[in-house]
Amino acid sequence: MKFEIMRDRLLDGLTDVMKAISQKVAVPILTGIKIEIDEKGLRMTGSDSDITICTFIPVEENGEQLIRVIEPGSIVLQAKFFSEIVRKLPTNDVTIEVSNGTQTHIHSGKSEFHLIGSNADDYPILPNVKDDHRFSLPADLMKSIIRETVFAVSQQETRPILTGVHWDATEDSLTCVATDSHRLARRTVQPEQMPESPFSVVIPGKSLQELNKILPDHSDPVEIVIADQQVLFKTKNVLFYSRLLEGNYPDTSRLIPSEYKTSVTVNGKMLLQAIDRASLLAREERNNIVRFSADEGKVLEISSNSPEVGKVEETVEAVDVKGEDLKISFSAKYMMDALKAIDGQDIAIHFTGAMRPFILKSADNDAILQLILPVRTF
Repeated sequence: MKFEIMRDRLLDGLTDVMKAISQKVAVPILTGIKIEIDEKGLRMTGSDSDITICTFIPVEENGEQLIRVIEPGSIVLQAKFFSEIVRKLPTNDVTIEVSNGTQTHIHSGKSEFHLIGSNADDYPILPNVKDDHRFSLPADLMKSIIRETVFAVSQQETRPILTGVHWDATEDSLTCVATDSHRLARRTVQPEQMPESPFSVVIPGKSLQELNKILPDHSDPVEIVIADQQVLFKTKNVLFYSRLLEGNYPDTSRLIPSEYKTSVTVNGKMLLQAIDRASLLAREERNNIVRFSADEGKVLEISSNSPEVGKVEETVEAVDVKGEDLKISFSAKYMMDALKAIDGQDIAIHFTGAMRPFILKSADNDAILQLILPVRTF
């Protein structure tokens, strides 16, 4: 095996693949990256068993030659050392050659590294994902869906199913829900191209966070293929495989109230900044609690109290307040996460009482919904 490649393109592909590499794997060869070169281009694969990322660099792109293939072949190289070497090579011209089975030589400028690789035949084969359900979403929309939901997954392994985001597809819409049982984030989209039959799967939150780092910011399509135990996300030059979580996701629709006693419309940015300031003193407390009160006067009161530090009180002008007077306490972190996810100008907050879950939406549409359980303090 021998080929020449541009260092910057090699590094781009390597950076994506490294997101699937873990040093804590049961199969030692998975600490390495599988490298395959043929007349079409270079494929690099990394995996930790849960996530597998495969990147492809073509020999030629837009009339520019990126790779010169001298001899096709394959090798597995230790990911940690290989990525560090490539990152620090002195020039943009890199030659990689394998001789005597696994002896790998990396040459750039006046630098030459010699690594001992492993046989690529020993590397696990890529998951076989059959096209049970196939559809596509624009990459920027995918990033939005992840940003608006994944923060609400559970960090506790006591209920593994809650560490993932529930994707539920019907004939005309896709609903993505995450909850840690204290809060809930829901995003609904109507993709132009839906899968032919409905599906319901739970994708690990950690997988979606890593996928989010790889996806481009533009609207190029991401093809999504869902099978029995795997989901595959395909972009132009990256394949991202993730296992699916097993088990039944709880029915979260019944948690969302349909009637409200108090409704508040307020500028989301102003409210976020006010809660951020109020939480400055509450951060010392274990639960980071902020108190919130609303009455007919359209002035919202936000306060926080820490016996050892002091207290803070602030008022925010509401656009509109309807219904009963309200006093409620909640986690400042949960509220700030929810407001950041909606990221709209005006936010509608609907309350059903001081100790009942309340919901936040954009005042303009229902596509994003956030639900938070209050805390008993009053």
